[in-house]
Amino acid sequence: MQFSAQQIAIIIGGKVEGNADVTVGSFGKIEEAQAGELAFLSNPKYEEYLYSTNASIIIVNETQELKQPVAATIIKVPDAYTSFAVLLDKYQQIQQQQLTGIQQPVYIDATAKIGNSVFIGAFSYLGEKVIIADGVKIYPNVYLGNNVIVGENSVIHPGVKIYHDCIIGKTVVIHAGTIIGGDGFGFAPQADGTFKKIPQIGNVIIEDSVEIGSNTTIDRATMGSTLIKAGAKLDNLLQIGHNAEVGNNTIIAAQSGISGSTKIGNNVMIGGQAGVVGHITIGDGAKINAQSGVSKSLGAGKVVTGSPAYEFTAALRSQATSRKLPELEKRIKELEKQIAALTEKK
Repeated sequence: MQFSAQQIAIIIGGKVEGNADVTVGSFGKIEEAQAGELAFLSNPKYEEYLYSTNASIIIVNETQELKQPVAATIIKVPDAYTSFAVLLDKYQQIQQQQLTGIQQPVYIDATAKIGNSVFIGAFSYLGEKVIIADGVKIYPNVYLGNNVIVGENSVIHPGVKIYHDCIIGKTVVIHAGTIIGGDGFGFAPQADGTFKKIPQIGNVIIEDSVEIGSNTTIDRATMGSTLIKAGAKLDNLLQIGHNAEVGNNTIIAAQSGISGSTKIGNNVMIGGQAGVVGHITIGDGAKINAQSGVSKSLGAGKVVTGSPAYEFTAALRSQATSRKLPELEKRIKELEKQIAALTEKK
């Protein structure tokens, strides 16, 4: 597929400087791109490559000043990084639209309902009363249990397992190896020291425009639903416990764990390897630094770090003080010597 600079500018709302008829068919990093490829520049650290790259078209911020002549056609936009992401998304959509049909062998129960322009990869399993909406792409080796619903234009990558009764919204992307709807970790301690499993009869609901990374697990609710709200972005290797809620447009980085029944608000940012205990609330807009351990509820807009997590600026002050401890120890010893000398004189 070939696109001209003028066509690309229309898609991203940019202004062309140079040959508007030049075409590209693929993408490249600005420092490595070749003729026929499109690159972008948003980080000033890479500005030197603007003048040496072989890329045919470069997307730049409208504030970018050219210090030397540029061989490539320039498209100026308010935000080069966001515009490049829009183009990549369009490119991916075009590729996926070309992927349709049902490969063999697959198992699709007679009661399942399959929409239009759907792709179902080989060795997939679709159980009783599964509903697949229009434009869904299901890659090979996917398991969809009974009564699972997948909304329009969602993409389920290889090896994903979605247990019975779970609901996936529109334009959701679930990456390889993720498991949605496995049993929540519920066990009742018994008098003899054993544990009795508590049946998990709820489900998981993933709302629209959510993206879930590879090998993430989201447990089904004991009762009701574990809920991932619209626009949330979940990284690889996460554990979301039963009855948890993740708010709109919240981002959680890799290897984090959210315990059961915790409610995370909207636009929250959680760094990698963070841990959040169960039955607490994280307010809208809160930020949790990487490797933090959150044991208490956080109000809206709070920024915390450390384990146990505490207020970020206080943590920075504590770190600054801790770096001075060797010097403070030395001064204390000097003061002790002076006090001892004064005591001896008496």
